[in-house]
Amino acid sequence: MRKELYNTIKEKLNADVPEVAHIDLWNHNVEFIEQEESWERPAVFVEFGSIAWEPNVGSGYRGKGLVRLHVVTDWTEGGQGAAWELIGKIRAVMEYVEGLGFHGLVLSETETNHNHEEILESIESYSVRYTLHP
Repeated sequence: MRKELYNTIKEKLNADVPEVAHIDLWNHNVEFIEQEESWERPAVFVEFGSIAWEPNVGSGYRGKGLVRLHVVTDWTEGGQGAAWELIGKIRAVMEYVEGLGFHGLVLSETETNHNHEEILESIESYSVRYTLHP
């Protein structure tokens, strides 16, 4: 279900927010920006948080978890205003995204990372419900 959720997020962003130039899985990309191959911005990195599972009545499991979207923009190209506009578009597309094995994507937290000189990282956290069937 994580693969399906990642692919759904990527498809929705590609279709509905074409200004996002790069989408990938999160791997502390911003922390090691000087050491990595460059990627186009604005970029969105998808981070999967832990999932709390419980048995589902009948068979399988249901779970609750977090998915974080790390929205990375250039500080010098319109700064925070452009980032907020882009994040608004992303929020509108992500709200209540559903697919095979997951549903109920709901915005739960926003964080801004100011620790980088040339880029701005905004982290949008969404709660999500999962189902896992044998």
